[in-house]
Amino acid sequence: MELRDKVCVITGGASGIGAACAKAFAEQGARVCIADLNLNGAKEVAITIGDGLAIRCDVANEDEVNQLVSACSKELGPVDLFFSNAGIATGGDPLTSDVEDWNRQWAVNVMAHVYAVRAVLPAMLERGCGYLIHTASMAGILTTHGNATYATTKHAVVGLAEWNSITYHNKGVRTSLLAPLGVNTPMLGNSRSAFATNAAGPIREPDEVAQMVVEAVEDERFLILTDPIAQTWMDRKATDLERWLNGMRRLQQRIEDARQTQH
Repeated sequence: MELRDKVCVITGGASGIGAACAKAFAEQGARVCIADLNLNGAKEVAITIGDGLAIRCDVANEDEVNQLVSACSKELGPVDLFFSNAGIATGGDPLTSDVEDWNRQWAVNVMAHVYAVRAVLPAMLERGCGYLIHTASMAGILTTHGNATYATTKHAVVGLAEWNSITYHNKGVRTSLLAPLGVNTPMLGNSRSAFATNAAGPIREPDEVAQMVVEAVEDERFLILTDPIAQTWMDRKATDLERWLNGMRRLQQRIEDARQTQH
């Protein structure tokens, strides 16, 4: 898809990957709607890109997602591309994480994507064209140490994106899945931490990831990886799951040992 003159909605657009993608899309000539709970941050991004539209939206609320799409369509035109990028990473292991952590992360990391599809897909199918982008994480293809809620919900996003790609591709609606390794955003925290060094892989800057997203959309490519090592890790998991699990267990132990040393 050529981004020029396309109406693009990006959730979680006030910072990190979302903000960088808003700028990158605008540079390609897209008309961008930046959606975020942080309205002031979204407005700042809109000002930066020149003529962006900023809208406050809690993506965990289907009514607000519907209102977002309606407001964007009224102001900029029908939505050509919806980028479900907003996400949270609260939680930990199943024994210590509150059920509310699971419910909130499921709502933001999974159901928000479902709400977006429900809001924009009918019109895309009617027009015979459209684009859906889902931000998951390599946590959704491999896993992540220390946060079962995040790994579980991101696996669900991967499943949804694959299903959408299989079901709607031949009807004109393209799907991409962004599955980054570590990215230097507020969600990652200290990119020099033991977790990031051992488990998050090579750390990319949001602007780098944004260019990867632009290229993938232009190529209409499904999987967007942020470093070649991710493909290597995926191949290892696919070809020898038991060996991969043993390696991840050893990495888990190194992370735990490093944390003990820090304390």
